[in-house]
Amino acid sequence: MRMYDLILKKRNGGTLAEAEIRAMVNDYVAGKIPDYQMSAMLMAIWFKGMDDAETYALTAALAESGDQVDLSAIPGRKADKHSTGGVGDKTSLVALPLAAACGVKIAKMSGRGLGHTGGTVDKLEAIPGFRTTLSREDFFRIVNETGLALIGQSGDLAPGDKKLYALRDVTATVDSIPLIAASIMSKKIAAGSDCILLDVKTGSGAFMKTLDESILLAEKMVAIGERAGRRTAALVTDMDIPLGRKIGNALEVEEAIDTLRGDGPLDLTEVSLSLAAGMLELALDLSPAESRRRVEAALHDGHALASLKAMIAAQGGDSTVVDEPSRLPQARFSAGLDAWEDAYIDHMNAEEIGVASSLLGAGRMTLDSKIDPAAGLILLKKTGDYVRKGDAIAEFRTNDRVLLSAAMERFRGALRLSKQAPPDEPLIYAKIDRDGVTRYS
Repeated sequence: MRMYDLILKKRNGGTLAEAEIRAMVNDYVAGKIPDYQMSAMLMAIWFKGMDDAETYALTAALAESGDQVDLSAIPGRKADKHSTGGVGDKTSLVALPLAAACGVKIAKMSGRGLGHTGGTVDKLEAIPGFRTTLSREDFFRIVNETGLALIGQSGDLAPGDKKLYALRDVTATVDSIPLIAASIMSKKIAAGSDCILLDVKTGSGAFMKTLDESILLAEKMVAIGERAGRRTAALVTDMDIPLGRKIGNALEVEEAIDTLRGDGPLDLTEVSLSLAAGMLELALDLSPAESRRRVEAALHDGHALASLKAMIAAQGGDSTVVDEPSRLPQARFSAGLDAWEDAYIDHMNAEEIGVASSLLGAGRMTLDSKIDPAAGLILLKKTGDYVRKGDAIAEFRTNDRVLLSAAMERFRGALRLSKQAPPDEPLIYAKIDRDGVTRYS
């Protein structure tokens, strides 16, 4: 097999055989294929696409390029959840304790944030003492004892995807649906769970900006998961507006705790309940109605909050933050942005708001960037709200005062005001499973 011939084949619209894809991935991981040739292949895929068989072959080859976690030491059917990334998206900190409180076993490996999107590992590390690196034995023990453990991804998990993603990031080939689907699902399959619930974001703060693209991506990933023998489903959820009101690592932990107490924002509460219920459907073979009833009960009776607290304690964190969120990191400086006219907030560019939070120190622009866990912003008003001149729209928090002005300017540019109220948009647009697509809008 010559890489040149495979590039030519794909460039001309041909279909790569499974053996060709596996050999290509193995040789690239082994350093036998140079970056410039793999870059050419990625661009050919970006233009010509991949059919379902090719996408599955690529996913399987990436999943098998490194460690594959065996979760058989944990009794029962294990479930995983993955979000395609967004702004203020702390649903893992809410939905997973909800599902665990209902008897679902969750051994989850999460990632860090990059750019405008936040990472679950970064949020957890805002909790004093919380360990996101555990031995395999401790990881399994905690899941067996508490029903839930969240750790950082292993460096040996799907190393082929890690190499390919780094190349996609610098060759303008990130936004290819087959490449995105293979990247996400290779890590999910290698992580070993029996069931996978996907939260596919759509809108200005998501990688997929349109609903049709988001549904197509969800369909591809569900098909891959089912073909790999994993029960898989997806919800397409809104990310045209940041989720909840707090953006930034410690701030999002605080809002997740509030939500598990029953005092969280309605949008975050609803999306988290829907995701948790979806996990129960997959892992416990329950009906949608019964799944929803159980997760609502776990929220209202305090069992989900207790599940989060137990996980924090088991992973070395200061579990008193659940009772006293003020023990989380606090920023030294804050500033507010006021409305400059009487109007409705017609649109909030969620991606730009995520960038504004990063400029305060809450996110990283490179993998080596240092995060300020206390930094971030609080949305006092959101899309659809009517504001009068002088009303507080947002509060900005940081430990470096000089960062405030640039972040506030970026945030202001992300808002569009109008004399007319914008139409309401749904929080959940569609559900995709092995039976097909159900649209809610």
